[in-house]
Amino acid sequence: MLLVAVAAVRISSRSGLPSLLLYLGIGVAIGQDGIGNVHFDNAELTQVIGYAALVVILAEGGLGTKWKEIKPALPMAAVLSTAGVAVSVGVTAAAAHYWVGLDWRQALIIGAVVSSTDAAAVFSVLRRVPLPSRITGTLEAESGFNDAPVVILVVAFSTTGPVDSWYVLLGTIVMELAIGAAIGLAVGFLGSFGLRHVALPASGLYPIAVMAIAVVAYAAGAMAHGSGFLAVYLASVVLGNARLPHAPANRGFAEGLGWLAQIGMFVLLGLLVTPHELVDDFWPAVMVGLVLTAVARPLSVFLSLLPFRVPWQEQALMSWAGLRGAVPIILATIPMVSGIEGSEKVFNIVFVLVVVYTLVQGPTLPWLARALRLGDSAEAADLGVESAPLERLRGHLLSVAVPEKSRMHGVEVAELRLPPGAAVTLVVRDGKSFVPSPTTVLRRGDELLVVATDPVRDAAERRLRAVSQGGKLADWLGTGGTGK
Repeated sequence: MLLVAVAAVRISSRSGLPSLLLYLGIGVAIGQDGIGNVHFDNAELTQVIGYAALVVILAEGGLGTKWKEIKPALPMAAVLSTAGVAVSVGVTAAAAHYWVGLDWRQALIIGAVVSSTDAAAVFSVLRRVPLPSRITGTLEAESGFNDAPVVILVVAFSTTGPVDSWYVLLGTIVMELAIGAAIGLAVGFLGSFGLRHVALPASGLYPIAVMAIAVVAYAAGAMAHGSGFLAVYLASVVLGNARLPHAPANRGFAEGLGWLAQIGMFVLLGLLVTPHELVDDFWPAVMVGLVLTAVARPLSVFLSLLPFRVPWQEQALMSWAGLRGAVPIILATIPMVSGIEGSEKVFNIVFVLVVVYTLVQGPTLPWLARALRLGDSAEAADLGVESAPLERLRGHLLSVAVPEKSRMHGVEVAELRLPPGAAVTLVVRDGKSFVPSPTTVLRRGDELLVVATDPVRDAAERRLRAVSQGGKLADWLGTGGTGK
């Protein structure tokens, strides 16, 4: 099974398809009507495991989110994940009711379920295409934010009895989002403060502690009747931008857990579906997906971004980048667990819709970005810096990896102009290490060891990142190392 999963990762990365399709295929292949003929129909267990996997995936996404990229995009992402979701739900539900013939409850459930974009699906395709930070920041923040209101809507539409009035739903969404945001930010700041001021006995404990804090944020948000998904995402964003010790190791550990969560979740979802039952719901799913992709998503993007005067090229890419992945399929299990009439049909339609339109949109996203001339190939790659605290010596050892597109290439050590109290003590190049002189010229692929005293640790890292982005003229280009 592990070898199959590894092969799926390689095929996914080379073909440009999100890995979810391959994992779903594995589940379908070993499930009912497949070679394994494994009978699995426990929607409640699937929902519980899916929620747990979503917590891990959102935590991994938050830890990898760069605050400097999403900060300017927060207003756009907030409108897209609230007003944009409302537009998408309304248009899609109307199509499902009037065109496909579903009753209003089923139509509203489908409209809500498929209105959430999936960060893992989007960025597994776009990671190979550098884009302007406003686009990536908006898409990433939207994917992290819109899970919360969509979950609230799906749960509300899936309850037995009459659905609450729109103003009651709106008030519930606002309240749960506010509680989740407050708890997530509080847990994130408290957790980052603790990790920065308490030395753990082993470096391997830091990644575990970071993930534990993210899970605590979800639990606290859910227990306070807030949005646990928003809480875990915001807490992880704070932790990921807090300059924690062993930050790359923390992100690597979270990324590994994220992959495991996705693999397990998608295989389980593939097991839950019964392939021969999908035949009757294939064309209804295609019709609903066509309205969602060609009408609902572009309209929601256009109306949401209207106040921000976003160029049409960026709006077009954001519209096409609304990939659906794990979240809609997991949310489609909620009406099944609640016993809503026709919930199996809803699940089948959502399953087919996700698979078909991911096959269409996934491979074409990089092509569309290049066709719209939105690739930002000149943007310098971010500098990888890992910090190991030297508590007894009141200092830090910074491990700096110089990426291929870094403008630190060709800069002499003395031209780094590190603050007093910081110095480059070792350079590793082509597998060989040496102590640099002030005139040593740095190259792409070098690994540097920088020793910094505790008071200048942050200033030293800011200066290194500034030189990586702006070269030796960073101060004159407005990217000096003294600002945030």
